[in-house]
Amino acid sequence: MTTGHVKLSRMAAVLCAAVLLLSGTVQANEIAPSTRAMLQDLKPLTDDLARYRYLMAVMRKLPKDEQLVAMQFLATTESELGLYARALRDFPIDSRKNFTDPLPSPAQWRAIDAAPAIAQLAAGRRLVVINEAHHDPHTRELTLALLPRLRAAGFTHFAMEALGDKDTALSARGYPVWTSGSEYLHEPLLGEIARKALQLGFVLVPYEVDSTTTEGRESGQAENLYKRVFAGHPEARLFVHAGYAHIDKVRGRLGSAIPMAATLARLSGIEPLSIEQTQFREANPTVPHASYDQLIDSFRINAPSVLERIAPAAAGTTAPLWSADPSLHDVSVILPPDRNSPKNANIMPTWQEQGDLFIPVMPSTDEGLRPDWLGLNGQRQPFAVNSDLCERIYPCVVEAIYAKESDQAVAADRFAFLRSGVRSALYLFPDEYRLRVRDADGKVLSERAVTISKQGK
Repeated sequence: MTTGHVKLSRMAAVLCAAVLLLSGTVQANEIAPSTRAMLQDLKPLTDDLARYRYLMAVMRKLPKDEQLVAMQFLATTESELGLYARALRDFPIDSRKNFTDPLPSPAQWRAIDAAPAIAQLAAGRRLVVINEAHHDPHTRELTLALLPRLRAAGFTHFAMEALGDKDTALSARGYPVWTSGSEYLHEPLLGEIARKALQLGFVLVPYEVDSTTTEGRESGQAENLYKRVFAGHPEARLFVHAGYAHIDKVRGRLGSAIPMAATLARLSGIEPLSIEQTQFREANPTVPHASYDQLIDSFRINAPSVLERIAPAAAGTTAPLWSADPSLHDVSVILPPDRNSPKNANIMPTWQEQGDLFIPVMPSTDEGLRPDWLGLNGQRQPFAVNSDLCERIYPCVVEAIYAKESDQAVAADRFAFLRSGVRSALYLFPDEYRLRVRDADGKVLSERAVTISKQGK
């Protein structure tokens, strides 16, 4: 493991600890005093837009060497507000593991749709684990696609790292609310994952743990999953959606700590099928990733994909799908680049004064243009919105809430307008919604009913 990768793992652990501290779950001793003070100011701000406003105001006041965690919180908050391209650009470190081995050749491998291929590989298995990059909801698209396939294959339980224990009415209600878990769950696609799992009849399993150390968190998560699923349900089949290196089968990316998936395998005696999808994806355009670019170019990836072997395997190699590191994961997923995101790494923002804030404005880009994957392969349709809805109050957030759900429900989609003159779209399944516009103080500026019909109707 490289020095940079050790640094990434350590910072990922610090960010997770900071999120838990913010939610009141732990008192993490690895958090620096300056960061702890920022988190104490941030903690009362339960609204995502209010957190965004605070972080934008405080960021420029912090010394450069104290901005890292704040920038990670900013990127995660931007993702929760539907500002996905900004979230990728603002994340301060490259969360993708470097790959230096020879890349797969199209002469020996072909790209295929990840969801059916993984579902087929999961047949007969009892434990499937998949990871995400918390600030990049593109790493949630595949989990959403896998849910119905794995449910149809007999999987019974679904565990989400973002879920908390306090929302005891979640299963009966059928959808997550703002207080169902950590702030990660405020992001619409992650909320949709919880909603879909409940609709399909999965038993939702929270498994977060109070711990001040990485080792304690990994082992505690594994013990919770074992006790809540396998110990009491000997026929259970479990699908786990977790962050980054929690899904690793051996230690390495978390330093000396044994990953959650490895400990769960030891406790249960069940070998996990481990799916890695944070390594080969588009990230901050200022940080090149040559192996990702080469894979995209070689295999013309245009959907979440895995590589299937088409040539005879070398002696002792039988895995049908490619893994960049078979000791850690069984399958590596390649996510396609977003055709709508700015690719010029040299573009730098200008700063526009907005009240007491300085809002970054990217020149020569359409900041309202959202990722192409939000359509979920045609399942969701774009509904046009623009900054005029904000009634000249910025920042504001425009969000669609399912009509049958409460005002506290996690939105079906949302987008934050930071200034005037911006056009965008929400991506929505055919259904009935309330379109709500709010400012950073939580005041509802307007609300109206919206119907999204099936295409062609």
